[in-house]
Amino acid sequence: EIWSSPLIFRRASKNHTLCLDAKKFNTEAKRRVSRYRESGLSVSDGDRIQILGRDENGKTDDLTEILVEVDGLIEKVNGHDDPGMSARLLAPLPLSDDESEEATLTKNNSSVILRFTITAAGGSCRYLTCGDAEVAIWERLWDRHKNRAYWLEYDILLSPHHCSWHSLSYDNWSEKGEDVEVNKNARSALSQALSGANIVASSKPIKDDDSDPPCVRAKREYEDILEPVTGEFRCTGEYPSKGKPAPMEYEIGRNGLALKSAALAAPTIISSSAVGGQPLPHG
Repeated sequence: EIWSSPLIFRRASKNHTLCLDAKKFNTEAKRRVSRYRESGLSVSDGDRIQILGRDENGKTDDLTEILVEVDGLIEKVNGHDDPGMSARLLAPLPLSDDESEEATLTKNNSSVILRFTITAAGGSCRYLTCGDAEVAIWERLWDRHKNRAYWLEYDILLSPHHCSWHSLSYDNWSEKGEDVEVNKNARSALSQALSGANIVASSKPIKDDDSDPPCVRAKREYEDILEPVTGEFRCTGEYPSKGKPAPMEYEIGRNGLALKSAALAAPTIISSSAVGGQPLPHG
């Protein structure tokens, strides 16, 4: 089964292009949708697809069984209920009545945002993954969900756009440096860290320079978000060392979430990295 959002491909443009792999993925997604329509709503392994978010101009209106609406929950994997996993679809967001918004909702800002809840071995984890969504989306998400902020809570946040400053601010770090201003609403949306949360930057090592992404100013902001909850910021390009990075693997257990040791083959748990263990929220 693949999960695909038609809006990402629809909102590509000359300035926000699709790479060859993305074009091939889109072709495969369309093939699976066609197979679903031809088969009378019944498909098997290799043809399954879930569509994340309604397409524009009614193009997905006949695909109710495989369509996940924004704010909806995904509770099936490969056609079967999965009691150990649910995922709430928070974006891509549809166009509002504001005509000026169309220029804002580019390919990056049409990224899929999912908040997973995963349970295993008596523990649980809330995982927020955000694609390349920038500040305008996080502003809208906070306005949309500030009265149910628990939908944005996380034990792990994969920082949007490879730890880019543009997910937290409209200002350019390379131009303004320390004079940049954080967007309060975007920061609020990204600040719903649970006790002991981890924020992970999927990026090359982060340097104290004008690079963006990854941006050292964004790293400092995320560290500030984590301080009240005694959380930890990590970078995949620096783990376990900059010279020899290795996959960063977490394990869910009775005490919540823990980072495995990259130096050992066995799943040794680093107790100082234990995260969470809170009861599941109702969202």
